[in-house]
Amino acid sequence: MILVTGGTGLVGSHLLYHLTLKNDKIRAIYRTEQKREHVKKIFSYYTDDVLHYFSKIEWIQADITDTPSLEPVFDAISEVYHCAALVSFNPKDYRKMRQVNIDGTANIVNFSIEAKVKKLCFVSSIAAVGDSINGKVITEENEWNDNDENHGYAITKYGAEMEVWRGSQEGLDVVIVNPGVILGSGFWQEGSGKLFTQINNGFKFYTEGVTGFVSVQDVVKPMMLLMKSDIKNERFILVSENKSFKEILFAIADRLGKKRPSIKTGKLLTSIVWRIDWFLTKTTRKEPLLTKNSARSSHNKSYYSSEKITQELNFNFTSINDSIEQISREYKS
Repeated sequence: MILVTGGTGLVGSHLLYHLTLKNDKIRAIYRTEQKREHVKKIFSYYTDDVLHYFSKIEWIQADITDTPSLEPVFDAISEVYHCAALVSFNPKDYRKMRQVNIDGTANIVNFSIEAKVKKLCFVSSIAAVGDSINGKVITEENEWNDNDENHGYAITKYGAEMEVWRGSQEGLDVVIVNPGVILGSGFWQEGSGKLFTQINNGFKFYTEGVTGFVSVQDVVKPMMLLMKSDIKNERFILVSENKSFKEILFAIADRLGKKRPSIKTGKLLTSIVWRIDWFLTKTTRKEPLLTKNSARSSHNKSYYSSEKITQELNFNFTSINDSIEQISREYKS
């Protein structure tokens, strides 16, 4: 039986649909009924027969940070897709991210070892890959550099990877994927999905920072291929294209039929804005729109290579423009 953690999140929910197309038995964990019901919305982007595919999943309410709740989850499990994570650039969430991303992953690894799981696939991030050296394209071989510019999310995803590698030393076969910024439908108020909502609402600002982007389908498909392959104890960057935030926002605006953002924000302006926003959040207690880390990240220019996964699996990525085209149609629907 296959286990999926984080099955109600972006990667996990899209992964679950693709897994239901196979004949494997599937188990997924969830924390709230509302989140579980949202998975049906994700399935509706793929099929009209949502309940048929949704019913193929055995759901167990559990939390990866609560070890007693995980005990019944691992009964008869042979493969694990560990997608659960907390994503945040807000410094106040750092302790919680350590608990979920590092301690939670340690729990999944420990239970997998005890249950004699055949293979575990962990969804990490390009945030946990080392920085560019002398301006070269970043590959899986770039070593992590523990410096002051690393934000909390990157630190905790790297820490989670260390737990997975620790599991491999204890006899657990593992593969790690490091996706870029994941574009996908269904989560319009968080992550990259929020970009579509903001543009639709007339967002006016852009930066020219560059990073790797990938569609959610081009994350889950390589994951499934890696799990069925003989490949083990390897990590793979999953990036379709390296694009600027300007290019991404302009493409979304064009597909949604909205006005392109027209105000370029430089480092000085974003540094002022995040400080003002920080002050306002102290008085309003609302979530910050921009943090020091997200402001800095929006200007970085990092280029990633997916050559390793394309060579190992002969995998072809969907173009980002085609991905945005599809997501925009689903957003408008």
